[in-house]
Amino acid sequence: MAQAPLEDQLTALLDTFEERLVDSAVANSPFVTEAARHIIAAGGKRFRPLLVFLAARFGGEVSEADLMRAAMVMELTHVASLYHDDVMDVADLRRGAPSANRLWGNSVAILVGDFLFARASTTVAELGVEYVMLQAETFSRLVQGQIAETKGPDEDEDPLTHYLQVIADKTGSLIAASARFGGMVSGADAATLDALAAFGEEVGLVFQLSDDLIDITSDTTGKTPGTDLREAVPTLPVLMLRAEADPADAGLLAMIDGDLSSDEALAQTLAALRAHPVMGRAKAEVERRADVARAHLAGLPDGEAKQALLQVCSDLVERTN
Repeated sequence: MAQAPLEDQLTALLDTFEERLVDSAVANSPFVTEAARHIIAAGGKRFRPLLVFLAARFGGEVSEADLMRAAMVMELTHVASLYHDDVMDVADLRRGAPSANRLWGNSVAILVGDFLFARASTTVAELGVEYVMLQAETFSRLVQGQIAETKGPDEDEDPLTHYLQVIADKTGSLIAASARFGGMVSGADAATLDALAAFGEEVGLVFQLSDDLIDITSDTTGKTPGTDLREAVPTLPVLMLRAEADPADAGLLAMIDGDLSSDEALAQTLAALRAHPVMGRAKAEVERRADVARAHLAGLPDGEAKQALLQVCSDLVERTN
């Protein structure tokens, strides 16, 4: 019997994964279960499990149980970090729903995040010591990235360089680990694992940087434009604008640094930023990094899985259009 197309296989895997993800959040009390399932129930791209499933195509025969465990570790770690992020950011919404910290307070949100980290740790222990070490190293980078973001750049540190390191640690590290985990469960060789991880790290930056552009350009993506701008969250175009230090941009920077609480002020600032050439330069940087990610796959065997990973890059870049 012929195998189903890759897309159908991935859909089936993700459907199974979604059911198990919900089950993984079951706790000893209904309250903890409800709180732990809160962000999961709000949905998500499940980008990290998808990368695990695709990367597992570059080795030999795979145990579906181990494949699901690897994907579960990555997604639970990601979801757990979101609970903590929302506390740090004093967020009111997550994926269109009230955040856990808004519903139950900061202490509960932090502890629920810890509970999900514990679930990830239990699951990764079933895979073996190498997986435990990688997950711990990844978690270390996540925490250090969050601390660096909270602290901000040092006086003598370039803000753009600092920002890129923050998103590499907060976003790139977990996506890189997802790709490596997938390769590991398939028994891929060391060179393949390194290529997959390097791809994942760069794709993580493309993922975040494309979001930076969407915050300014989005009209049809479902994201409210200017959210990061209004909250003074650093993003690629604004950091590039500051780094270029062109006196002609003083007026625009004054608008960006001004009071954006009114919809009118935000709309005017967005319009000015959208019309500025820095948006083209920022888009070119996202495309350049996507090309770097693709280059890491050059030595891997051609096939549906490789084409799917290459398509991931294209889809991320197209999100910025």
